[in-house]
Amino acid sequence: MLLLKNKIFDSILIKIFLILIILNIPIHSLAELIILSECQNNKDTFKKNEYVLDLDKSLMTRNFIYDKKTYKKYRLTDINTQEINLVTKFIYEENNLILSDKVGYPQFYTQLLFERNNLEIKIKTVINDEPGSYVLSKCKRIETFDKES
Repeated sequence: MLLLKNKIFDSILIKIFLILIILNIPIHSLAELIILSECQNNKDTFKKNEYVLDLDKSLMTRNFIYDKKTYKKYRLTDINTQEINLVTKFIYEENNLILSDKVGYPQFYTQLLFERNNLEIKIKTVINDEPGSYVLSKCKRIETFDKES
């Protein structure tokens, strides 16, 4: 009887010890960061235009600086226009695509569309459930990083 209790106690001690070891092992996860840089827009010109997609945080950050011509064009119609800009949007993955949050109403909305390892940034427009997309920008560089967290 005493021998059986010792074996059970030893078994429980080993399980507790293993659980403590497992809980103390740092868990590393890899998060992907994609940077699209030197992007040229079909409509406007920029000194700097880059998109940073942080898939771990589900955030897209766009850093852009208007050139003088584009800045003057937008400043004429909107006094709040700044030469140096930073825009963030939530993103999510769907069918191997990376999409930004929808902007607009349920019957009409737009969103940015990114494909992995593709230098083109598209804008997707949906009107009454009819989708369409066109190329918004073409980038010269794409970099993908796996960051450890």
